[in-house]
Amino acid sequence: MSTSPDKDLGKVQLVDLYRQMRLIREFERESERQYTRGNIRGFLHVYSGEEAIAVGAMSTLTPEDYIVTHYRDHGQALARGISANEAMAELFGKSTGCSGGKGGSMHLFDAAKNFMGGYAIVGGQLPIATGLALASQYRDEKRVTLCFMGDGAINEGEFHESMNLASIWDLPIIFFCENNLYGMGAPASTTLHMYKEIYKMADAFGMASYQVDGNDVLAVRELMLKATDHVRSGKGPLFIEAHTYRLRGHSVADPADYRPDEEVKYWEGLDPLPRYQEWLIGEGLISEEEIDEINSSVDDEIVAAAEFAGNSPFPVPEDLYKGVYNE
Repeated sequence: MSTSPDKDLGKVQLVDLYRQMRLIREFERESERQYTRGNIRGFLHVYSGEEAIAVGAMSTLTPEDYIVTHYRDHGQALARGISANEAMAELFGKSTGCSGGKGGSMHLFDAAKNFMGGYAIVGGQLPIATGLALASQYRDEKRVTLCFMGDGAINEGEFHESMNLASIWDLPIIFFCENNLYGMGAPASTTLHMYKEIYKMADAFGMASYQVDGNDVLAVRELMLKATDHVRSGKGPLFIEAHTYRLRGHSVADPADYRPDEEVKYWEGLDPLPRYQEWLIGEGLISEEEIDEINSSVDDEIVAAAEFAGNSPFPVPEDLYKGVYNE
């Protein structure tokens, strides 16, 4: 674990980082259960194992900053403050969901929180994030746009186009690559020449870049504090690569048989939740009893979210025309 969290964080804030990660983990476990029961349909990509990235990164943003992400978006949505009720209802396709039941798992959206959506097309979020950053610059705002992507998006043309434009125009954007070593079932080692040092690809665009342990919530936060300061002060875009690992397959329907057992065991040993929990206890910031209380509170919140989603109504046919631009 990073041993030097910024001085602005007190015990309450440090403990809350754990609670947020635990909330994401339990939300994903419940979403898997609901998927097997047929309450969630279509594709379901869970964020289990990558919680430290969303929580650490999001904790450094202001309410005015934009977030744009990929289809594995539940973790970022919850870390941004979208409630478990709204997120679960959206997965159920209910009208009380954050996207009115029209988006589902891959399209969580909340304009009020400047959470500008998850996107199902690999790399499709990159030009959108670049456009938001351009708008912020044009309006002379101090907003930062944080754009998440997986390592699979690096091979898309939108990646190079967006990185190039952001660099040419000195846009206020952070490109954040969650390198979980796989693009669907393909190991990054077979699809990316620089799979161990993706962050160095930013050199081609004259862009500052860094690599971080994506399973260390404090390390992610510490780097993001520097990154947001860099971008917000007008020094141009920045690229971050975080090494992490999804503890489940690409989607819930993926048994992930292609992953070596020893690899899975290695990364399970780096699970960000027990790792951070042990650090909190070791630093005397929390007791085992307090951990149990947090876990129990989170469990209750998730049970309530599933009940809320189950009891919520589906959208009515007339809702099809709501939220559509017309002249």
